[in-house]
Amino acid sequence: MAKPMQPIYLDNNATTPIDPEVLEAMLPYLREQFGNPSSAHALGGPAHDAVERARGEVAALIGASPDEIVFTSGGTESSNMAIRGAAAMNPARRAVVATNIEHPATDACCAVLERAGHPIRRLKAKTDGLVDAGQAALLLGDDTALVTIIHAQNEIGTLQPVADIARQAHAAGALVHVDAAQSVGKVKVDVDALGADLLSIAAHKLYAPKGIGVLYIRRGVALPPLLVGAGQEHGRRPGTENVPYIVGVGEACRLARLALAEAGPRMRALSQRLLARLQQAVPGLTLVGHPTERLPNTLNVLFPSVSGRQLLAACPGVLASNGSACHADSEEPSAILLALGIPREAALGTVRLLVGRHTTSEDVDGAAALLASAWFDQYSARRHESGDPALMTRSLDSRFRGNERSWIDA
Repeated sequence: MAKPMQPIYLDNNATTPIDPEVLEAMLPYLREQFGNPSSAHALGGPAHDAVERARGEVAALIGASPDEIVFTSGGTESSNMAIRGAAAMNPARRAVVATNIEHPATDACCAVLERAGHPIRRLKAKTDGLVDAGQAALLLGDDTALVTIIHAQNEIGTLQPVADIARQAHAAGALVHVDAAQSVGKVKVDVDALGADLLSIAAHKLYAPKGIGVLYIRRGVALPPLLVGAGQEHGRRPGTENVPYIVGVGEACRLARLALAEAGPRMRALSQRLLARLQQAVPGLTLVGHPTERLPNTLNVLFPSVSGRQLLAACPGVLASNGSACHADSEEPSAILLALGIPREAALGTVRLLVGRHTTSEDVDGAAALLASAWFDQYSARRHESGDPALMTRSLDSRFRGNERSWIDA
């Protein structure tokens, strides 16, 4: 029996595999160098030094100073610290401005604050997935504590005009928090260029482990801690440091800094190749979001006349996702796509295709062929069930033939 081919992984905004160099850097701190960084003996010193080296690597990637870097349990904790902390800093400033296409971590924080009486104002995205920076001034006032904005939208990949909005926020006396979970490691992120006072990072999005994150806090911003305890992280995030994972995110940031100039253009070329092949094979396939102001690795496409969830279920050779919130007997379209004005029926056809640092051109070609074939089968079945006699004739481009990678259920 032939050995099953590995499925093609195209879900690199959901999570990334741990880079082998990251794992190697972590291993000593899971074994012999297991000391507590706060201990004064011979095992504590190396652990403390390892944490500080990692802090420096994170800072170097985003143009910060090491003392502005705080390690957390992940992007969600970082955003909670930033948003809820900033809203509590000044009783005279309680309002928060956010977009209507934020990550759930931000939306949940805003909901908590709104229930506590904080005004939440939403900057709406246009149909291309970009917010209008010129509208931000209309939402800012003397009561605004914080503007929180997602740098790269996690479902559609659009890159928001953060710097323009930050200038307006600062002119109004507000702080700026940037959710950079998806952008760090994929595009250049510089805290000064963005105008960020606070910035969240999720390590597992850039080839480091899950369960570790970073919050950048600009020097001089007296952000209150979300947790209380001992004095770790200069009292800003108490709890014994997770040394192996901190070492991991530090090494991942070092690798990202070295690879960024080559990795970004390479991922963009692969994404463009994948989109072109799908558009050739699937009539009516639509790209969601701005065509150029987007992450280099991210495609969100609408497959016509089918359910994206069912399409992926019928295509096990491609590991991808869609924006639907699936329930037992129904599925609902992505709230992000609906916010862009995409009709419900069309939004149900969404599939996110997310290349990564290790994706190859062979992966892209194979995925395009598999998805196109699965779409045709789903489309034809739907037309047949509806009784429509005008079934589409199968005509996959000849360049796709033979590109379907063998898939044998394990």
